[in-house]
Amino acid sequence: MLPEKREVNAVADIGSHWMDLIEYISGVRVVEIMADFATFHPVRKKPLKPVETYAGKILTPADHKDVPIDTEDYGTILFHFDSGAHGALTVSRVSAGRKNRISFEMEGSKEAVAWDSESPNGIWIGRRDAANELMLKDPYFAYPEARSLMSLPGGHNEGFPDTSKQMFREVYARIGGEASTAAPTFPTFADGLCESVPCEKILLSKDSRSWVRV
Repeated sequence: MLPEKREVNAVADIGSHWMDLIEYISGVRVVEIMADFATFHPVRKKPLKPVETYAGKILTPADHKDVPIDTEDYGTILFHFDSGAHGALTVSRVSAGRKNRISFEMEGSKEAVAWDSESPNGIWIGRRDAANELMLKDPYFAYPEARSLMSLPGGHNEGFPDTSKQMFREVYARIGGEASTAAPTFPTFADGLCESVPCEKILLSKDSRSWVRV
């Protein structure tokens, strides 16, 4: 639990997904954190009626009231990873026009890759000594591990709702004894803890204005 039950609004709600994604893709772990937060809008619009996550997508101004807030709506975090790599994350609830967007870019010695959830079926590959490439999702060209998570052929988009579908397929396969690997391929409670701990350290870093070990 976070100290004093304080909510790291922009990080716990948004940034935790990014940290989990980066650690999963890269195979490296966060070992040290430096965080900076800010609240740009001390008054925010609160819905007057319950709003389910994937329902009630359209609300009018009359459906809200102004309420004061004390949680952060912006954060930038610097990371040190156990591989020696460095990273940076910016999370924001105040970026006009961005609707639940998550993106990343990784730079290596010879190539770079970038992905954007608003264009989920393509990945950009940057090269130093050759032309850059935009690779579109196609099971024919994918590694077997990725191909197993693709339900549709090339040219047919798959997106956010498919992530939950594929995760539950893996869970059910393991419950039914169909999984062939010893380690689960889906997130476990241990994985959830691994993302909760950095969120706590981020808050400690913000309060102490210093690097904090994870």
